[in-house]
Amino acid sequence: MATARPRRVEYSESTRQALVDSAVELFTEHGYAGTSLDEIAKRARVTKGALYHHFGGKQALFEAAFDAVETSMVARLAEVISTGSPWEATRSGLRAFLEVCLEPSYQRIVVQDGPAVMGWERWRAAEEAYTFGVVRGVVGTLVESGEIAPLPVEALARVVFGSLSAGATAIAGSKSPQQARADIGECIERVLDGLRNT
Repeated sequence: MATARPRRVEYSESTRQALVDSAVELFTEHGYAGTSLDEIAKRARVTKGALYHHFGGKQALFEAAFDAVETSMVARLAEVISTGSPWEATRSGLRAFLEVCLEPSYQRIVVQDGPAVMGWERWRAAEEAYTFGVVRGVVGTLVESGEIAPLPVEALARVVFGSLSAGATAIAGSKSPQQARADIGECIERVLDGLRNT
């Protein structure tokens, strides 16, 4: 028999979600340095005390915003790569990832501010937990299915992950992000084509 959740728990979860949503919006618009906790609380329509009830400070809230953006990206990629042949799923997943790289929240929070705010090691560990897991799964499937040469999965996943990470940085820093996305996509697809068993 299902039990009703206490209203207090639902309110607490909705407050936390409102804070994270507001943080994503404001960190995207103004960056970490240009956003205050007062602004985040105001946009979320909660008190600063409520903010501190859920988060120890600005960095903790940034990390929650980072997690929200990354979780959304991984969910979208998982949906894209779940259909079609391993090869077509990979190509679709690559294109979907590069489209995510054009989104302001991904560019600002994950690529630009993430390393500075979280520190290189924590940021890299977070990227490993999110993006690398997807890449490793895709590369493993390509090798197991015989679509690409039987190379060591871990090493090949690292090479592909490095390419995607560098590509995301180039897109985020480009004055012509659409062109950078197209160029990077073409290059990575060409490299993958070179690995394919024909």
